[in-house]
Amino acid sequence: MGTADTLAHVSHDRTRDVRHHADPAEDAPIRDERPDDRPLAFLLGAPTASGKSAVALRLAERYGFEIVSADAMQVYRGLDIGTAKPSAEDRARVPHHAIDLADPNEPFSVAAWVRAAEAAIHDAHARGRSCLVVGGSGFYLHALAEGLPTTPAADPAAQEPYWEAIRAHGLDPLLERLRNAAPLDAERAERNPRRIVRMLEVLDRTGWPPSAFPPRAPRVAVDRTWLLPPLDLLDARIAERARAMLDGGLIEEAGALAGTALATARQAIGYAEAAQVARGETDRDEALRRIVVATRRYARRQRTWFRKHPAERRIEALATDAESSLAAWLERAA
Repeated sequence: MGTADTLAHVSHDRTRDVRHHADPAEDAPIRDERPDDRPLAFLLGAPTASGKSAVALRLAERYGFEIVSADAMQVYRGLDIGTAKPSAEDRARVPHHAIDLADPNEPFSVAAWVRAAEAAIHDAHARGRSCLVVGGSGFYLHALAEGLPTTPAADPAAQEPYWEAIRAHGLDPLLERLRNAAPLDAERAERNPRRIVRMLEVLDRTGWPPSAFPPRAPRVAVDRTWLLPPLDLLDARIAERARAMLDGGLIEEAGALAGTALATARQAIGYAEAAQVARGETDRDEALRRIVVATRRYARRQRTWFRKHPAERRIEALATDAESSLAAWLERAA
């Protein structure tokens, strides 16, 4: 049986760390009510190119907040231009956290991000400061607000056959299998190869998808604001942003990556296209067109996510147009 066939079935001869077919909720600790002494974090979520980072920087500086990045790709060192990572000057103006946590060739998970975010929020709280958590990675924001799932620890050896299948057949067969077995998890994966591999690993080891595992109690309280900008305004900004990234050195940044680092970078829109320009496989105009199309699709998925998931408030505007409302929100807590 080949790799693809093997992954079409749940392996029954593999030793499992968690009981197969046992309800994961049976052994989970009872979730505590939110204790009053947890630090309160302010979450600002919005689609890419909505202007949230620039506005957050201004407001954090004005009201004395620290910023925690909720961007799944800004955690990687060296992926700067294509992830719109805050500059050294921005970080000098306002302390930033959860940035440059790993090299692109190292594994990194939502659990690692949540631990880093929680540590930053608790540390700032101990110093009498609050944190503004800013980003478009809904999966990360949800895990911080609702608690991490009580899934078993990742097993790199168990994951290797899935990576072999991706190398041989691409991502789509595994994504389709995940959609058939666990549609909610497939939606949360957002075509991220590492998430898809992790979700299938858990499914095959335990018989349950990650979404079936109850979360542990969250270690911070949250106050959430989601921005839902009109699509016509967002589309124009996406084109400007993509052009600025190519002008700002994305082709050179992507061209310097190789191997595992490039594979990780490809999860962020723009790196695969820019690397092809660097190798002479396509021209800049075609790369720009593809980046804009892919980013617009991604922004629509993000907007749908923020519309569906709970928040204390939603504002249907770009961050710049909502700045006065956001200022009033944060000023009450300053």
